[in-house]
Amino acid sequence: MTKTLDFYFDFYSPYGYLAHYKIDDIAERYGYQAQWHAILLGPAFKAVGSKPLLDIPMMGAYSAHDFARTARLDGVPFVMPATFPGATLAAGRAFYWLQDQDPALAKRFAKAVFKAAFAEGQDLLQVANIKAIASAEGIDAQALEAAIQTEAVKERFKTAVQASLAKGVFGSPFVMVEGEHFWGNDRIPQVEQWLARGGW
Repeated sequence: MTKTLDFYFDFYSPYGYLAHYKIDDIAERYGYQAQWHAILLGPAFKAVGSKPLLDIPMMGAYSAHDFARTARLDGVPFVMPATFPGATLAAGRAFYWLQDQDPALAKRFAKAVFKAAFAEGQDLLQVANIKAIASAEGIDAQALEAAIQTEAVKERFKTAVQASLAKGVFGSPFVMVEGEHFWGNDRIPQVEQWLARGGW
C-alpha cells in the first residue's frame, strides 16, 4: 500500500509555487504519494493574526527579492502575477471540482495554474484566465465555469479550507507526513530527510 503525505498550497503563494516543482518527486523517491490540497491564505492569516508577506514593512521587500533569488537557485522561471496578492477562489474551486472526478487531472491543472501565475505572470483572479488554463489541459472550460458557480462546489472549497485550519495548516507550502508538520519551501529538504530516515 502506497504511503501518502499531504501538500497544502495557495495558488498565489510564491513559495508554494517553488515547492510544487519538488514535492511529487521527493514523495515518489521514498515510496510516498503526495496528496495535493488547495487552500486560501486569507483565512490562515486571520487565524494567526498575520498578513501577506509583501504587506509587512521591511519583510515585504526582502521577500520579493527572495522569491526571485530562490527561483534562480532552483532553475525555474519566476515573475509576479499581474494581480498579487488575492483570493484565488476560482482556481481553488476548479481544483476541487476536478479532484472529485479525477485527482490526476486536478493535479495537472494545479501545476498549469502555478505556471500561468508565476512563470507567465497571469492574473488568477480572472475567471477567463482559469478557463483558458483548463481548456489548454483538455478540460471543458464551460462546464468548469458553470461548476465553480454552484453552491456545492463553493462549499467544497470552503470546507477544505476550514479542514486545513483545523489540522493546523497556517501557511503555504505546508506538508504533513504521518502527523509531522513542515511549513515553508525552506523546509522541503527536511521533508525529504524525514522520508529518507523515517523521522528523527
